[in-house]
Amino acid sequence: MWYFSREEGSMAPYSMDLRTRVLADCDAGLPAKEVAAKFRVSRSWVNRLVQRRRETGEVGPRPQTVFKKHAFAGQEDRLRALVAAQPDQTLAELRDALQSAASLSSVWRALDRLRLTVKKNGTRRRTTPPRRHG
Repeated sequence: MWYFSREEGSMAPYSMDLRTRVLADCDAGLPAKEVAAKFRVSRSWVNRLVQRRRETGEVGPRPQTVFKKHAFAGQEDRLRALVAAQPDQTLAELRDALQSAASLSSVWRALDRLRLTVKKNGTRRRTTPPRRHG
């Protein structure tokens, strides 16, 4: 469970002291609901902490996950310009134009984040008749 620290401006894990006190009360027989109310944490966090200790023997905070940067971070303007200049490029062509080794799905996600579309023929009408409503 994480809490927001106003001083640091970021999320930080609960302290080992708090974890130890929560587990001591659980071991003493207090229900998770009462322990959660006493320490102002969620009941699910109390249950997960007890379960984790039971299954792995660990109670300390896990290492924080570090997310990697977007494949095309900093190249948004260039990507917009490429799509504007030639909107019918394939994802592979866009990736090659950006001189990147990123996957095609990364190119797609970058386009999606920028709300850009690539269409082979944007003016073509549907070949099927419109659906009837009613």
